[in-house]
Amino acid sequence: MSLLLMILGAVLVAVLVAFVIVKYLPLNLRWIPSILLLVIAVYLGTLIYKGVMEPINFNKQKVVRFAKVVEKLKIIRDAEVKYYDVNGVYTKDKAGLIKFIDTAQLAITETKTIVEKENRGGGVIVDVEKRVVDTIGYEPVLKYFKNKDYKTMFSVPGVPNTEFELEIGNVEKLPGLVVPTFRARTPKEGVLEGMSKSLIKQELEAIETDQIKGEYVSVGSLEEVTTGGNWPPSYDKRDSAKKEE
Repeated sequence: MSLLLMILGAVLVAVLVAFVIVKYLPLNLRWIPSILLLVIAVYLGTLIYKGVMEPINFNKQKVVRFAKVVEKLKIIRDAEVKYYDVNGVYTKDKAGLIKFIDTAQLAITETKTIVEKENRGGGVIVDVEKRVVDTIGYEPVLKYFKNKDYKTMFSVPGVPNTEFELEIGNVEKLPGLVVPTFRARTPKEGVLEGMSKSLIKQELEAIETDQIKGEYVSVGSLEEVTTGGNWPPSYDKRDSAKKEE
């Protein structure tokens, strides 16, 4: 809005200068306002260029910043999932989660189908198939975090002295079935610090499917059973492209 007002103001000044030239100035002095008009034209062109490029540059820069945040959230998500696989719950202990990656062992299981005889009574014996899960060994959780900077996964990239919020909860998925949940997040505003305040305000209100919705960049949820993030698929495609390279 301020940019539009500045452009309208410059146009108004240009019109007034042109009016003065035609109405009052003699021919030998008309070169002065002509230079003034040229300056105004250059100024208007600069304003228009900045007005067009500012949101374009903002969108490019925000994707770069958000991509680093998403990368960290994915590591946190993977750590929580492995913790759940071993313990059956999630954790909000950040230091404990890092230690878990360093020290925990994950069971390697094998599922087999066996056939047992079942006496149904009256001399009726039937074959019944059953699935049996056996533990055939263990592997370090650390194996799944090779080449991942999990030691600093809670530090928000580009935001000094700030860590991701980490919370756990429970959701009743079905009557009588309570399922553990977790959520890690950080405010967008902090990640975008130093950029256009008006564009940041628009970003915090984003609801488009190709944008990170809302005021936070987050993974997991305390309201529903999910380990997904609130970022669009484009951020996952960026990771796939890097792996292929």
